[in-house]
Order: sequence, then structure tokens, then C-alpha cells
Amino acid sequence: MMPGMENLALLFIFFSALMHAVWNLLVKQSRDKTIFIWWMFLFSWLLMSVLTFALELFPIITWRSLLLAALAAGCFSVYHWLGGYAYREGDLSLTYPLAQTAMLYVPLWGILFLGEQLTLVGTGGILLIALGAYSIQLRELTFATILYPFTRLRTRSVQAALLAGFMYSIGAVIDKIGVDNYSAFRFTYVLVFFMLLFMSLNLLRPGYRGRVMQEWRYHPKLLICSGPVILASFLSFRLGLQLAPVSYAVPVRQVSLLIGVLIGILFLGESFGRIRLASAGLILSGVFLIWHG
Repeated sequence: MMPGMENLALLFIFFSALMHAVWNLLVKQSRDKTIFIWWMFLFSWLLMSVLTFALELFPIITWRSLLLAALAAGCFSVYHWLGGYAYREGDLSLTYPLAQTAMLYVPLWGILFLGEQLTLVGTGGILLIALGAYSIQLRELTFATILYPFTRLRTRSVQAALLAGFMYSIGAVIDKIGVDNYSAFRFTYVLVFFMLLFMSLNLLRPGYRGRVMQEWRYHPKLLICSGPVILASFLSFRLGLQLAPVSYAVPVRQVSLLIGVLIGILFLGESFGRIRLASAGLILSGVFLIWHG
């Protein structure tokens, strides 16, 4: 593998970023986001099950593949739970940037545990994307506001956001090991199963009683459409992950932030603003450097 990213890997990850932004748009339209995401994963797994039988892509289950998929799913599930808590309890402009710190951990894990090598240009691209992703939700783009989240480290929502970023980075590395040693489709199938299982266990708590069918009654068509979208996002990212270093793949997927901003402007009437414009420029510049790394 070359130090930079191949065109095919880049296309897979760009498509994944588009689908990621779309399924986040669908979640925004839901009433009960936790339940809605559970339904999304259920329809995604059911669709994969149909494809598995139709194309005879039955997973070759080994203890190693099961363990990798379970560990990755556990990390991603904890990431979503911590991120949800941080966004719910804290200011979004304070907690959201800190949840993006996974991009700083992933290259380190890639070098230490996967033997990946980064070029100077590629490293610069990662840093630009990280800065763009960090600043895209800030209200002011000044030195004081950029450092402000780190002055609130004793706040539980801030700690949850930082831990969410750390957990995602661990899950991403396990994900990379899984797709390097296993079919991307089959590994994604087992991964989605475990994420659905962990989410289902969470919904067994008394506070969720009666809410599952209620969300279905509100958004049946939206939920059915969401399954293929989240499956496309998951599967295309892992196909790209097979072709590119995880140190580059995870930062490049932050293009989904730009797509999300565009969707917000075009369909939700949100304002763009100078900060988002500057952040978008940083992310795009970073992707360009990684591509030519």
C-alpha cells in the first residue's frame, strides 16, 4: 500500500461520508432518536441477512472474527452513548469538537499497532482535517474559543465527549484489523449484528418500555428507507478501509461534516457562516493533502 490513498479507497470513503450525512439527516427528523437508530440498525441487519442468503455470502465464523466484531461494536456503541450524553447535557459547541479528537488518536494507534507509516504531507492533511472538524461547531474562531473546551475538563459532559473520541479511535483500529483479515461484507454483517444486540439490551431498560412501536407508528416509511442508507454507509467505509491506512481513512470520512452542512443549508434553512466556511476549507485542504500524501 502506498503512503497516500488510492482513488478507489477515496471514492468508497466519500460515498460512505455522503450516506453517513444522509442517515444523520434522517435521525434529525425522528422523534425518539435512540429508538430510531435501533430501528435503522434492525432494518440494516435484516437487509444484509437477505443479501447473505441470496448471494450465499454466509459468514465464516471464527472465534477471532467474532471477538473483533464484538469489541469494535462495543466501542462504537459506547461512543454513541457517551456522545449522546455529552450533547444532551452540555453545550454542543463545547462538546462536539472534543468528540472529534478520535482523529488524533487513530494515526498513533495505526503506527504503534498496525505498522502504518505516514508521510509529512499526509500528517499535515490529518491535522488540517482535525482542526476543521474541531472548529466547525464553534461560535467564534478565535484562539480563546478554540481552547475554551479544554478549560472545562472537569465538566462531565466534556469528559464524556473526550472519552467518546477515545473509544471511537479504539473501535476504528479493531475495525481495520477485522476487515484486513475478513471479508468486508461478512465482517460488517457480524459487526452490525453485535451493535444491534448491544442496542437491544439497552432498550430492555424500563425507561424505553412502549417507545419502540411508538416510533414505528410515527415514521414507518422513513425507517424502512433508513436501513439501506446506514448499510451503504457502513459497508462502503469498510471497503475503503481495506484499501487505505486507518490513519488516513478515519480523518477523510470527516467529509461527512461538510455534506451535513450543505444538507442543513439546502434542506433545513441553516446558515453557513464564516466559521463553517473556514472549517470546510481546512477539511477539503486536508483531504487533498492526504490524497496526494
